[in-house]
Amino acid sequence: MNRLLVLTELFLPTKGGTAVWAAEVYKRLGGKEIHIVTADVPGAAEVDAAHPNTIHRLNLKRIPWLRPESLAMYARFFFKSLALALTHRFDAIHAFRALPEGLVAWAVARLTFRPVVIYAHGEELTTWGRGGKFKAMRFALRHADRVVANSEHTRDTLLEMGVDPARITIIYPGVDVSVFRPGLDTTGLRESLGIRPDEKLVFSVGRLSRRKGFDQMIRAVAHLHAEGIPLRYVIAGIGEDAEHLDGLIAEQNAQGIVHRIGAVSEADLPRWMNACDVFAMPNRDINGDNEGFGMVFIEAAACGKPSLAGEAGGTGSAVLNEVTGLRVDGASHSAIVAGLRRMLKDEDFCGRLGKTGLLRVTEQFTWNAVASKTKGVRV
Repeated sequence: MNRLLVLTELFLPTKGGTAVWAAEVYKRLGGKEIHIVTADVPGAAEVDAAHPNTIHRLNLKRIPWLRPESLAMYARFFFKSLALALTHRFDAIHAFRALPEGLVAWAVARLTFRPVVIYAHGEELTTWGRGGKFKAMRFALRHADRVVANSEHTRDTLLEMGVDPARITIIYPGVDVSVFRPGLDTTGLRESLGIRPDEKLVFSVGRLSRRKGFDQMIRAVAHLHAEGIPLRYVIAGIGEDAEHLDGLIAEQNAQGIVHRIGAVSEADLPRWMNACDVFAMPNRDINGDNEGFGMVFIEAAACGKPSLAGEAGGTGSAVLNEVTGLRVDGASHSAIVAGLRRMLKDEDFCGRLGKTGLLRVTEQFTWNAVASKTKGVRV
C-alpha cells in the first residue's frame, strides 16, 4: 500500500502536463490513502468525485498587495499539509515542483519525520534568475531525500545546482495511449483547410512562445514551398507570439500555405496528430528559457508520427535523433530546412521513424509504466 501526501498546485481540471501527470500516476498507485493537496479551481468538484484519491482543495491565489504576494498561499499550503501529516501515517511526501510545493513539503516532512520527494521539470530551473526565488528552489531541491528529473538534461541542470547525483531519479512523463493512438478518424480536418491529398501536412501545437520555434518553421515551410515541395503547415495553440507569427506569415507570403488555427479541443488534438505527416517544434534556447522535455513529441509518437525537434533543452529524451525523429539546431534556418526537407521527401525514412517512436511509447511512456517507476522510487 502506498500512503502518500502529494502537494501539487497544478491538478485537473487545470490544463497542462504537470496537472495530468499528477492525476494519472497517483490514481494508479493507490486509492483514498493517497491524499492530494491542490488548488481549488472551477470544475474541481466533478474531477474530485470521479478520482480515486482523496483530494483537498485550497484557495492558492496570490494576493497582489501582500509582500511577498505568495505568502498567504504558502501559509495555506503549509498548515493544511502539516495537519494531514500529523493525523495520517504517510510513507512519504511528494511535491510536484520545488516552488511552492517543494519548500512546503520539505518543511512538513522535517517536522513530521517523513521523507520528501520533489519533481523537477527543467524550465523552472533555468528561468528564475539567481535571486531569492532561485535560492529557495535550490535549497528545497538540495535538501530533498529524492528528486525526480523528467529528462537527462534536467538531471544535468540539477547537478549544476549542487543536487547530490545519488538522490536523483529520472522518470519521463507519460501519455494516455488510449487517447493518443494511430488509426483515429481524421475526416474533415485537412478538408477544412483545403489541403489536397498530394500535399504533405506538417503540424505544430503548443503555447505560442518564441522558444518553440514556430517562427522558424514558417520561414522553413515558405522556403520549401518555393522549392516546389507541395506542403501545408498548421499551427495550433494560443500565446503571446500570435501577432508576431501572423506578421511573419504575411511577410513570407505564406497565407495559403501556413494556417494558424488557434486552440484545438482535447478530442481534436490526437486527430490532428493522426492527420499530419510530420510533427515539428524546432525549439531553441532563449535567455535560458528552453524545453524541459517536450511531451508533445511523445504524443505525436503515440500516434505513429515522427518529429522534427530542436537540440536545446531536454528534447533528446523525447526524440531520439535518427531513430524516432530528427533533432536540429533550432536557431539555424538552414538546419531546419534541411531536416524538414529530408523528412518530407523520404517517405520510407519518415515511416521508420514513426514506427520506432510508436514502439518506444508503448514500452516506456504509458502512464502504467510511469506509475511503476514512481512506485519504485526509494527514499
